[in-house]
Amino acid sequence: MRRRLAAVVALLAVATPVASAATPAPSSALQRKLAHALRVPHVSPARSAAVALDLTTGATLYTQNGSRSLAPASNEKLPITFAALSELGPTYRYETDVLGEGEQDGAVWNGQVVLQGAGDPTLSSAGLRNLALQLRAAGVRRIGGSIVADESWYDGNRTVAGWKPGFYLNESPALSALVVDRGRYGGSLTTHPALAAGALFRAALRNAGITVTGRVRLGTGDDFTVPLASVSSPPLSAIVRFMDRESDNFTAEMLLKQLGAVSLDRGTSAAGAAVVTRVLTEAGVPMAGVRIVDGSGLSVLDRLTTGALTALLRAAWNDPTIKPVLLSALPVAGVSGTLEDRMRRGPARGHVVAKTGTTNEASALSGFVRNRYAFAVLQNGHPIASWWARVAQDRFAQVLAAQ
Repeated sequence: MRRRLAAVVALLAVATPVASAATPAPSSALQRKLAHALRVPHVSPARSAAVALDLTTGATLYTQNGSRSLAPASNEKLPITFAALSELGPTYRYETDVLGEGEQDGAVWNGQVVLQGAGDPTLSSAGLRNLALQLRAAGVRRIGGSIVADESWYDGNRTVAGWKPGFYLNESPALSALVVDRGRYGGSLTTHPALAAGALFRAALRNAGITVTGRVRLGTGDDFTVPLASVSSPPLSAIVRFMDRESDNFTAEMLLKQLGAVSLDRGTSAAGAAVVTRVLTEAGVPMAGVRIVDGSGLSVLDRLTTGALTALLRAAWNDPTIKPVLLSALPVAGVSGTLEDRMRRGPARGHVVAKTGTTNEASALSGFVRNRYAFAVLQNGHPIASWWARVAQDRFAQVLAAQ
């Protein structure tokens, strides 16, 4: 496939450009090269958009349908990343707590124990072992009540509006404020993540030498709980690095709900989307044609523009807190993440960092080139010719990298 791509790129590079009503008349050699890079078979110019701008001056170097509202695929994760770093900060950590209802009498905790989730997408069985060992260190050897799994920090929706039915579990585990091991339980993905987390915690307690006499059930902690143990996630900078490099849908959706929970006291996707919209607006991103529905880009209702994406990228570039985190989070052409097998040769290798995006209806690539340019390419189709779309994207980035 790699040889075929290289051959096609070489062939198209010498082809005679064909005029298109959807492409603006080029006014410079760079514009002509960028316009030509985007012309590939089976990808409609009318349903494609691209913008390239100078990071220093903000001057637009090239635009094609820059305000056209298009499905973004996983380029949706760029506004989520920007909003999360803006609102929560790179050092933010999720916290998962164990709370006691009752009191300790010697080695016995008389009452139930609450495992309270707060949306940590990285919570693992190792974290539960840590919590159990903290209880043991406090002298607890027996719990006289139930294990209560509390997922009330988020709503109970396991998916997001606009998801195709097949996306549930296949593209993302079930969403919950209390998920352990990314929802894997008993060798498969569970549809009841909080109950599974409670069962895993009970097993961790048993392995730590603590007997639990009660059952595992769903519930919430009351107002008179006592903090017994706590674990924290890695910092947000590390979480978004994994999310963007691997284009992880689950992490993006959990982060969107976290924005709603922290900023608006509503752990819903809709509340998170409202926060993202506000943050983008405050950053000066043009919002005409932009609709944030989920965090991953799986929703058929999501819409972005290349003008909005490049404005977002420049705002991130000019923010000394966000810039280094975003640059380290994005895949590097020919080197890492979802770009490891793309642009392995030519000037783009190692000099383009960008977020990819692919669904049946959309293909996208947006990011930075040689610390000089920001760019965004969105292409839609029913279905989109993904292979040809990527040819156009890679050529566009190569032209910029050659400058």
